Amino acid sequence: MAASPSSSAAANIMLAIFEKKTNSVDLYRPLRNYVAFHYSEREAQNLEDDLQTLKQLRSDVERHSDPSLPTRRDLLQTYYKSLCLVETRFPISSDPDHVNALTFVWFDAFKPKQKASQQNIHLEKASVLFNLGAVYSQIGLSYDRNTVDGRRQASHAFIAAAGSFAFLRDNASMKASVGSSTTVDLSVECAGMLEKLMLAQAQECVFENTIAKGSTPGVCAKISRQVGIYYEEALAALNVAPLSQHFDKSWIVHVQLKAALFYAEACYRYGLELHDKEEIAEEIARLRSAVNVLTEAKKSSKGAAAQILDAIGKLEANINRNLERAVKENDRVYLMRVPSPSSLLPLPAFSMVKSMVMNEVLDASKEKMFASLVPDNSAKALSRYTEMVDDVIRTQAEKLQQASELTRVRLKEMELPDSILALEGNFTLPTSLKEDVEAVQISGGPAGLEAELQQLKDLRRVNQELLVQTEELLQKEAREDSQFRSQFGTKWTRPQSSTLTKNLQDRLNRFAGNLKQAAESDGRIERSVREHSALMSILDARPIESALPSLARPIMSFDQNEDAIVGSLKQSLRQLETLGAQRAGLEDMLKEMKRKDDILPKLMTSTGSYDDLFKKEIAKYDHICEEIAQNIEAQEQLLLQIQAQNDEFSVIFNLEDYKASREKAYKQIEAAIAKFREIKDNINEGLKFYVTLQDAITNVKQQSNDFVMTRNIQCREMIEDVQRQVAGLSFQDNKNTGGFNSNYPSVGSQNQRSPTQTDPARPQAPYYQQPVEQPPVPPYGHHPPPPYGGPAQHHQPPPPYHIPPSSTAPYPPPQVHQQPPANHEYGQPAYPGWRGPYYNAQAQQPGSVPRPPYTIPSPYPPPHQSGYYKQQ
Repeated sequence: MAASPSSSAAANIMLAIFEKKTNSVDLYRPLRNYVAFHYSEREAQNLEDDLQTLKQLRSDVERHSDPSLPTRRDLLQTYYKSLCLVETRFPISSDPDHVNALTFVWFDAFKPKQKASQQNIHLEKASVLFNLGAVYSQIGLSYDRNTVDGRRQASHAFIAAAGSFAFLRDNASMKASVGSSTTVDLSVECAGMLEKLMLAQAQECVFENTIAKGSTPGVCAKISRQVGIYYEEALAALNVAPLSQHFDKSWIVHVQLKAALFYAEACYRYGLELHDKEEIAEEIARLRSAVNVLTEAKKSSKGAAAQILDAIGKLEANINRNLERAVKENDRVYLMRVPSPSSLLPLPAFSMVKSMVMNEVLDASKEKMFASLVPDNSAKALSRYTEMVDDVIRTQAEKLQQASELTRVRLKEMELPDSILALEGNFTLPTSLKEDVEAVQISGGPAGLEAELQQLKDLRRVNQELLVQTEELLQKEAREDSQFRSQFGTKWTRPQSSTLTKNLQDRLNRFAGNLKQAAESDGRIERSVREHSALMSILDARPIESALPSLARPIMSFDQNEDAIVGSLKQSLRQLETLGAQRAGLEDMLKEMKRKDDILPKLMTSTGSYDDLFKKEIAKYDHICEEIAQNIEAQEQLLLQIQAQNDEFSVIFNLEDYKASREKAYKQIEAAIAKFREIKDNINEGLKFYVTLQDAITNVKQQSNDFVMTRNIQCREMIEDVQRQVAGLSFQDNKNTGGFNSNYPSVGSQNQRSPTQTDPARPQAPYYQQPVEQPPVPPYGHHPPPPYGGPAQHHQPPPPYHIPPSSTAPYPPPQVHQQPPANHEYGQPAYPGWRGPYYNAQAQQPGSVPRPPYTIPSPYPPPHQSGYYKQQ
């Protein structure tokens, strides 16, 4: 059911406070005479501008020279800060040595016929603060509260007004009320009431904006209830002395009706939420309570504004309509018992406003007025008093710190509250050990080692497959070469494959040895995992505390007093904690008291001995010092009591055996972590080893592919030449080129044929260059493996991973071979066409068509086509 618009919108009638009136007073002449008499005429002349400024500010406050409310607000703030500076430099009183020609007169804001007249600056400051709050309230009332932005600005103004009245109550009301000539409007009670009234109006603006935004009934109910609470607090202050006979009856009626209206509004909104939840019984009770409150309020509504009465009537109609509907539904459908109003819980409330903190707004510490005027004796006396206060605070702070440190040490000796937490199952590991366990669990824990072992197996299988593929590639080429050699006999003159691939075969053999040795290392790791799985299983416990021994209750008990002992010990620990919190509060109280302890005005107005004043003022700290002493004494007694209770607790619960078993569990966890890290490091080294080895094998496989491709091209060329020789078609070619063996250069020889000397119509073999490869892996036993973590040789890649000390054959380290020169072809002798430009042939002459080579299908797969591993 949709909520109706705010019933209080029509009651948008709020209150503003009128300023206090004052009589004219001349500040200039009395203050200048004081400076000239107590300091010098020269000093009075230097302060001429400040004195004239102060005179003009007082005159503007009296005359309301500018009708603008913001300008009036700024004037009052500036004048108040000036008064703060005057207070610290000019002692204003009836004393002959003080400024005794000034008398301030102010009239009551609510009963203008009553006035206060005092010869001190406190009345002046309090009255200016009151007027500042009044101006803020008038600013709030000046905004158009029919718009969202207007209500927001009005709320801010009312918050500032509340802050001004709160500042008046806390800082000036008591001082201004001293003596017989006072007015009620500056009393602590009146300032507090006005603060609550301004907060109520600020919260009311927020409530109206909340309704305008279409917030839920529950939110609106909470905000509305807080409006009512603020009005109720203001009404409570208006109904008791000294305010009950001071304000006009219309004020009390207004606040009373507003309190009732917003309580009923909250019940109405809360009832909407209850209806949506089908809590019909409570809805009926809330709505009836709202009707009762409105009915009672209307009995004393004489003199109330018509808008408020109209709003109450509309709200009451809405409530009665919802109440009638809810009663019918309950009688026909729900049949719930309606609770009595007294059994209902208070309505929830939520404050959206609080009084503005005015300390910064009214801070005069940065003002330059009268900055050069500081009485010397007052400054020295103030410094002396400050040292006395600092000594008191320093001494008490040391006592508090020592008491807290003593508590910490004694509790640690008794292992409290750890033993209590262990009994309740809330014990935790030491921080460093817990962090180590969490690091192990994050990395997968012992349960994740199986997956990493499987990864080792997979990488080993990939390396093995690459090795087998490479060996089969070379073996296939060697078989074909042998077949053609048998077929053509002496005419097949190129070198045998075995003489050309010896270097590759040696490296493949070393790789095979490395893999065999690595497999043995993998096996040792797997055995280590199996052998220590029981030890490391504790690391899989989540939380790890579940694997720790628990502090159990005794199996047999004669007097069944375990619960009483534990309860008394816990109670004592709570008391000890409370004492610690009290100590922190006492230290804060000392610092706050020092912050507010400004005796400069008293020093400047004092006519007696400074020592007497100091003794009186420093006595303010005595009650806090006494509380600190009592706190420390109570703690000492409580620690003795806890010691006795803990001794009894230790005996009954066999605490020593528990400590021993706990320490044993700690050592088991530490051993499990050490073993896990050892195995983890070995696995990681193994993974790095297989990756390095895979790169080396892949490099050799690529070289082997290139070698086989080159040999196939040469094979086709030789078949053509042999066929021409047999057919007698190439006599001239044979004469020019000679036998294949006649022009073979030696290894690394520079006497190869130039591409320009070859037949342009004849396809040439490619110029083969060995690709740059990663360092191959040496055979097992080539070098003793360096221990894991030892210094790496500058010519070696990272060493293989470490095997436990019992292992004798770790993964073999990769060995770095000298990189062969660019024109080196595995040490084999060259053959005709070896360096011909087959792939990088010069451009063919027009009309020149190369003779097609004899094509032999390749029986082996393309490189990097393993069925298991794909190069990324």
